Amino acid sequence: MRLPSRWIGALAALLPLALPTVTAAQDTLKLAIGQRGNWETAMAEIGARAGIFKKHNLNIERTYTSGGGETMQAVISGAVDIGIAIGTSGAMSAFAKGAPLRIIGSATVGSNDLYWYVKADSPLKSIKEATDKTTIAYSTAGSSTNVLVLGFLKTYNLKAQPTKIGNPPSTLTAVMSGQVDVGWAAPPFGLKEIEEGKIRIIARGSEVPSSRNQMVRSICVHADKLSKDKALIERFMIAYDEALDYMYNAPDALKHYKEFSSIDEALAKKAMAEFYPRAALDPYRIEGLDSVMADGVEHGFLKEPLSKDQLAQLIQVPARKK
Repeated sequence: MRLPSRWIGALAALLPLALPTVTAAQDTLKLAIGQRGNWETAMAEIGARAGIFKKHNLNIERTYTSGGGETMQAVISGAVDIGIAIGTSGAMSAFAKGAPLRIIGSATVGSNDLYWYVKADSPLKSIKEATDKTTIAYSTAGSSTNVLVLGFLKTYNLKAQPTKIGNPPSTLTAVMSGQVDVGWAAPPFGLKEIEEGKIRIIARGSEVPSSRNQMVRSICVHADKLSKDKALIERFMIAYDEALDYMYNAPDALKHYKEFSSIDEALAKKAMAEFYPRAALDPYRIEGLDSVMADGVEHGFLKEPLSKDQLAQLIQVPARKK
């Protein structure tokens, strides 16, 4: 029996609706991210909330750490695939010792975002006044804050005591309770307390001359993951860069940021304007490697600078997609 032509056309139109929709499976990447709530490390969170990683068929599982040292260990152990905001000196040191770690991008160039502070009633007016009894906080061993505190000691010939404390919230508690004299933070954390007159900034990371044009923190991946899934890692970097653009241009970006950080949008805008120029967070911007290695040798992270071949093996940043 032949069906009328109009029925055949109707059935052909309905057939796609009856078939299951086939969608590309999402690839999962596990991330360790230093310092929950920092603007610099918010790309994965905001990008996920905005659907940017999903658009690139990526499912991003996020774990937050107290600093670059913890983040790096999570990558080296294989607990995560990628670590965000790992101190570059620490990454070089681990690599030189044989750790399966590769740098695939920059988390930040320069150190103007990091600052050190005291309670409002502290007698210290500048980091230069620190004595051999002064305790100065950093996050974790091998982190950029660790390197910068050692940089303060060298720059100003100080005998102060570097003290590992952890993330900004725990550091603020330690400062306010008198457990440590000088705390550290990265905006927008602490800006509210500054405005309320509870704490005072006495130093900025940019006071360490060698750090001003360095890739001080990096995006790292486990070497095996990069070897097996290079195209996937490249896709992640494209999505990460797109998330960064979204953070600086989309009206909803600050709303997403407030949702997960609980930081007021006005403070976030202030942090962007005064501490985080977009160019400093460009993941494809690799600068100052010679000075990173020189500081690494100076502070005992490296026995000697990495060779050209070692750098080529360690730093495998994908080409920027136009």
